[in-house]
Amino acid sequence: MAIIATAGWSIATREANRFAPDGSGLTRYASVFDGVEINSTFYRRHKMSTFARWAESVPDSFRFAVKIPKEITHSRAMQDIIEPFNTFLEDIVPLGAKRGPLLCQLPPSLAFNAYQFDGAFKAMRHADEGQIVIEVRHKSWTSKVALDMLKNYAIDRVLADPAPVWPAEDFDTLPKYVRLHGKPKIYYSNYTDDEIRAFLDVSARDGWCVFDNTASGAAIENALTMLETC
Repeated sequence: MAIIATAGWSIATREANRFAPDGSGLTRYASVFDGVEINSTFYRRHKMSTFARWAESVPDSFRFAVKIPKEITHSRAMQDIIEPFNTFLEDIVPLGAKRGPLLCQLPPSLAFNAYQFDGAFKAMRHADEGQIVIEVRHKSWTSKVALDMLKNYAIDRVLADPAPVWPAEDFDTLPKYVRLHGKPKIYYSNYTDDEIRAFLDVSARDGWCVFDNTASGAAIENALTMLETC
């Protein structure tokens, strides 16, 4: 079954009684879910001791997807990334076997450039052999050259909702990472039960389905619904 998760582990008050009553927020979250997406790494560095504490707070079967810093994806626009990418990898070492995919989310303005991204992906793969997933938001990423490059470097495409580039019908195999931002109001809107079932059906059984509609607390509610649907 796909790992059902939310972006961050904030538990909405209205759902609090469905989690373990004691422990840290992460420990309580992990009493129900098998994985979580760490978004805060996109904005700032954390101490290695923080990652170690998080890893110690969850069961052995729990996994952390980790968002790549915006310094790499946005500030540097995926150029000259070797040093910050290696620093990022060193920071998250304490997650150990509990580390899941690395999420690379590109800005809407960042178009595909074969020379630029071949260098970036080569650097990333030289440094790390783990799963990397990419969420793009520029239409140029629909090109055959772009898709072939992602396959060559074993970088999995993210099925996002709303889907600015790759809708579900563009995937020839079930996506390994589904990221649900909420619609019509991104980050806020709830998904209906029918929509939740539909996204579960298109998620790879060895993949992830992450609810990112966290601003209103909808993510936890929707993820719980999906978990009950399985």
